[in-house]
Amino acid sequence: MSTLAQLTHGLGRAVFPPVCAHCRGLVGDDDGFPHLCAVCAGQLEFVESPHCTTCGHPFYGEVDEGRMCPHCVGLVPAFCEGRTAVLFKGPARALVIELKYHRGLHVLADMEAVFRRSPGLLDFVRGAVLVPVPLHPRKERERGYNQSALIAERLARAAAGTTAVASLLRRAVDTQTQTAFDRRTRQANLKNAFALRNGVSLNPAQHYILVDDVFTTGSTLNGCARVLRRGGCLNLDVVTFGHG
Repeated sequence: MSTLAQLTHGLGRAVFPPVCAHCRGLVGDDDGFPHLCAVCAGQLEFVESPHCTTCGHPFYGEVDEGRMCPHCVGLVPAFCEGRTAVLFKGPARALVIELKYHRGLHVLADMEAVFRRSPGLLDFVRGAVLVPVPLHPRKERERGYNQSALIAERLARAAAGTTAVASLLRRAVDTQTQTAFDRRTRQANLKNAFALRNGVSLNPAQHYILVDDVFTTGSTLNGCARVLRRGGCLNLDVVTFGHG
């Protein structure tokens, strides 16, 4: 950062000090995240091994061979493996809500910082083509952006190298919000909801990774995965910012 940029940045923080997205307190210069104070940042629950290879949720205690994950039991994944950066609670939940419902584009910097503190996740996505879960055009017009696409861009930047983002899917059906539905209802709600964009051609040798904000039941990601599978995708995984 140039001297002028440093002065401008410092002046901006002095006049308009950043507020923590979780507790709404002030964020200090040395707190490590642009919009999370040190206390709230310390509450982020990063996911490390051992974890479920399907949904990414961590296992606790001793892990037996063949252990079933209660968070994705009943899911028949059309993708190979899944990873997540943090658990969707506390400050991580606040970041997602700020981005999705309050036009809080500023917290993307914090999400990127979370990814940069997840070396295993970055190794997992490096060199892949990241495919954001699409929004219906109506919802994207209302929101002004697709949060999954923005998250994918930050993840690609954190991974660097040849990691790229490609919007290969479209949402063909304007479905109801999934928030209050169980897995069975979500699956029915999403039937035929996704399709490949016109003119898209998939490379069977390429590693593709679907990206979404949160893994809840996996129904949305699985609906997208089935479309990519039918289109010829052979090497397909999923990544989410949070799980819960």
